[in-house]
Amino acid sequence: MKTLLLIDDEPRMLELLTLYLEPSFYCIAMSSVKDALDYLEEHHVDLVLLDIMMPDMDGWQACQEIRKFWDVPIIMLTAKAEQADVIRGLNMGADDYMLKPFDEEELLARIHAVLRRTKTEETVVVFEGLRLNKESVELSFHQEDILLTPKEFAMLALFLEYQNKVFSREHLINTVWGYNVTIEDRTIDSHMRNLRDKLRKSGFPVEDYLQTVWGIGYKWHKLADKKY
Repeated sequence: MKTLLLIDDEPRMLELLTLYLEPSFYCIAMSSVKDALDYLEEHHVDLVLLDIMMPDMDGWQACQEIRKFWDVPIIMLTAKAEQADVIRGLNMGADDYMLKPFDEEELLARIHAVLRRTKTEETVVVFEGLRLNKESVELSFHQEDILLTPKEFAMLALFLEYQNKVFSREHLINTVWGYNVTIEDRTIDSHMRNLRDKLRKSGFPVEDYLQTVWGIGYKWHKLADKKY
């Protein structure tokens, strides 16, 4: 079941959205943008429903913050019907825009439509200028190709898909090499050094993200000092 993150400062609206959507989706309701951004740091969601008029940070600012770090689809919900507001939201990275009050069936149809459009892009992961294409097995940074071995590519794809998750060396061996292969831990460390070196030479600030967790393994860490 797909997971939706609902962001609205009105408890009644969150209740209604959850009531409408939970038969089809798993819903996470948040009344604070800051709490929602913190949630995105640690959890995967498939789509964000984002209100515009909120006290701690408006929906336009929230959309910009989400777009800096995540490619999750965003549908903006608002009572503001002016065309300029619609255009502003779409230009800031929203995938769709729906006016309150809305029809339940139309909302569901728009959510499904956005999810269908973005499904074709699931093979491509974009992060801070990096673009990883799982289907073509290609990696680039600001349109410049980075040549990786198949194992390096598989490890990077795993890190980008599960950011902030700590992977033990054993887990990496089993996932990338397979369960019936005998590989020493130092082989993983050698591949990680090579991956870091290639990303560093491309100009990507790899030390900010790819971190060693001493005694355990490695993780891809999102920057923790973002300003909300």
